[in-house]
Amino acid sequence: MESINRMAVELVDEALDFADELNVAPYELDSGATVLDFGVDVDGGVEAGVLLAEIQTAGLATITTRTGRVDGAPVPHVELSTDHPGIALLCSQKAGWELDFEFYDGLGSGPARALVGRESEFEAVGYYDEFDLTVLAVESIDLPDDEIASHVADLAGVEESGVFLPTFALGSIAGSVAAGARAPESAVWQLFEAGYDPDDVLSVSGSAPVAPVGYDESEAMARTNDALAYGGEVHLTVARDDPEAFDAVTSDAAAEYDATFAEIFEQHDWDFEALPESVFGPASATVDVVDGPTYRFGGREEALLAESFGF
Repeated sequence: MESINRMAVELVDEALDFADELNVAPYELDSGATVLDFGVDVDGGVEAGVLLAEIQTAGLATITTRTGRVDGAPVPHVELSTDHPGIALLCSQKAGWELDFEFYDGLGSGPARALVGRESEFEAVGYYDEFDLTVLAVESIDLPDDEIASHVADLAGVEESGVFLPTFALGSIAGSVAAGARAPESAVWQLFEAGYDPDDVLSVSGSAPVAPVGYDESEAMARTNDALAYGGEVHLTVARDDPEAFDAVTSDAAAEYDATFAEIFEQHDWDFEALPESVFGPASATVDVVDGPTYRFGGREEALLAESFGF
């Protein structure tokens, strides 16, 4: 396969070419690295969020939006489909790069992770990238500086001038869209955590509501998790039957807590890592085994979604 960083850079070039139309703002740092503001100091928008999700999946997924309903009310939904779930979702889209510095805090996703390849997903999928440019999408309320660019360049093995950092606050429009596009990734990740070989996941499609935008990061973290755990719907086509692993795909947040994530996080002092991993899957899933059975799990929680979204 072609370098996923190369493919992501082509999408970044599209963002640079249409920055005004997308309501995004590019900045060149002193090091020569490029920051693209998708929703920190600018408004961004739905189209910016779709392109951001495409960058995060390195062009290996199709992302669209539609109008769906939550408890009878029209709400935008984002849909993602990919025939390369291991690479596009686990090796690229997953937010697995923590940016924890004295004066900066962020979370990185995107194909730069594949140049580093330290996470267990890369060994399982068997994919490592090589390229002289790289893209790390950064979730943060602050735009990254040269310290962050230098850190990314060092770990990815590229020149600082070859680093591209699309950046967004989770509480922005683009952030809400990109978060909703993670429903399939959350399902494939839960399968992987249950011991299922990601190479046996052949194709995945899914959707989730786009959480209302509030520009408050705690509120955004809660609402985007509600959108996935209570409204995310995923279909997977897989090569190998494993009912026990499939049963772990969907979130058990409703069964365990019967509460919105704002209430759940409050109970755990807003410590994301204090929650069990089992709450972070989609609400419902269908798993089709090639030449085998079809399984259905979970269901949307309309009442909890409506409460979270303020209906």
